[in-house]
Amino acid sequence: MVHFQRELINWYQQNKRDLPWRNTTDPYKVWLSEIILQQTRVDQGRPYFERFVKTYPTVTDLAGATEEEVLNLWKGLGYYSRARNLHKTANQVKNQFKGVFPDSYKDLITLTGIGPYTAAAIASFCFNEPRAVLDGNVFRVLSRLYNIATPINTTAGFKEFSKLANSFLNKEDPATHNQAIMEFGALQCTPKKPNCELCCFNVECLSLKDDVVSVRPQKLKKLKKRTRFFFYTVLCDHDAKTVFLKKRTKKDIWQNFYDFHLMELNEAESFETIKNKHKTIDKVHQLTHQTLLVSFVELDVLNSKHDLSEFNPYTYPQLENLPLSSLHQKFIEEELLFLR
Repeated sequence: MVHFQRELINWYQQNKRDLPWRNTTDPYKVWLSEIILQQTRVDQGRPYFERFVKTYPTVTDLAGATEEEVLNLWKGLGYYSRARNLHKTANQVKNQFKGVFPDSYKDLITLTGIGPYTAAAIASFCFNEPRAVLDGNVFRVLSRLYNIATPINTTAGFKEFSKLANSFLNKEDPATHNQAIMEFGALQCTPKKPNCELCCFNVECLSLKDDVVSVRPQKLKKLKKRTRFFFYTVLCDHDAKTVFLKKRTKKDIWQNFYDFHLMELNEAESFETIKNKHKTIDKVHQLTHQTLLVSFVELDVLNSKHDLSEFNPYTYPQLENLPLSSLHQKFIEEELLFLR
């Protein structure tokens, strides 16, 4: 155990990346980085972290923003429930904790959008509380080191790995230990083609010994993706250089985002039927649990019979301040060149 802790810290000191959220013990900034980096690569998330810190230097500043402003700053990162929870949590900290982040795991985990991993990360990084973090990198390192076949996305798997991670934890310096094991998984014990020959644990690694590194960790298979069929009518005024959008109120992943006129079809046959009546621009948009087959048709608003009571016209500069899905953003940039 001591050998593992010592070797891990030595590796970390020699190989760790210089990341802005590592140079602080401010729980607001650590929390912000952890939420942004959920399901987001470091190189993609870093500029978002820097923009959020610049725009909202404190949790109170973030709480004072509108949800729409937060969504707009978040756009392009996906998984928009993270942005909504970010805003809710900021308001919780402001209202329930007088603008001061809680300093213990048991209080942190009561906040919206903060689960066991994020609570452990903040508690250990900022307050040196001896709580082991358990993210994808840690699962991978421990499952390979001990050749554990228990699926990590099960209750039994979480309990087994949580117990193991806490038994490995350097309780004298949990902050460094936790960051080290996550960094080790991110840089050395990588998901694909890890460089096992240069690994400081290659003698102890049971998965390497049994030649099963590539199949660790184990996961239960995910459910099949749902396919949805979206037909968008993009209402435009070419003379005024505007496009018409409305704010979504439906409680889904795009709630409070701005949308073109949408018709969702229930089946592929009816989708193809309506497509064949128009000159469309077709896209396939992949989400975590959904595949969207999307068709756009551009229509001059003067020739439209659509109800525009919920729609407003927007110029290209005005679109910069609206939360738009990446699908909409890309279509506007690539297809609606008349707006420029």
